[in-house]
Amino acid sequence: MSEALALIDYGAGNLHSVYNALKAAGARHVTVTADPQFVRGAKRIVLPGVGSYKACMHGLKAKPGLVEALNERVLEHGVPFLGICVGMQLLATRGVEHGTTSGLGWIPGEVRLIERTDPAIKVPHMGWNDVRHAHHRDGSELIEDGEAYFLHSYHFVPDDGHHVAAMTDHGGGLVAAVARDNILGVQFHPEKSQAYGLELLARFLDWNPA
Repeated sequence: MSEALALIDYGAGNLHSVYNALKAAGARHVTVTADPQFVRGAKRIVLPGVGSYKACMHGLKAKPGLVEALNERVLEHGVPFLGICVGMQLLATRGVEHGTTSGLGWIPGEVRLIERTDPAIKVPHMGWNDVRHAHHRDGSELIEDGEAYFLHSYHFVPDDGHHVAAMTDHGGGLVAAVARDNILGVQFHPEKSQAYGLELLARFLDWNPA
């Protein structure tokens, strides 16, 4: 756990809480950064995100060379990557919040508004809810059944169900985590999910995807 970890700062993340949670989970070297050169040398990368999909994606693209560095380090070199909340949603092909916005496209799919099929269901989906592990999926070794803290109005709908690593229920099934190869994204906030979240972060810090 002594490896350099880049916690990406693009003006759209709950950086202080995520930083503290990573340290509590055992990370020794966490650097809050938007420096592409540092990202290119990082051994693990965490992308948080709070706010709208459109604003977060525009904020990420506004940092010169950052998207290119993330593509290189994550897709070409295969370093372990964790996206949190909107940081997970940005993995999609596109989001439709405040118009259609192209995402990173690392996991094909779309981020859509949660549909209220039942008047009793509230949007945003806010508070504690179950996380159900999807067995035999990419990245599934990092996810365990438990309860985590959610806060979102939009949800990730992957094109390929094989990329679903966990589900939750809020008036119907919603994707709680997506994964492929060395990439994991969680819709919930591990930094606000007490022991369950810290245990997930600890597993991420030890993760060596094949």
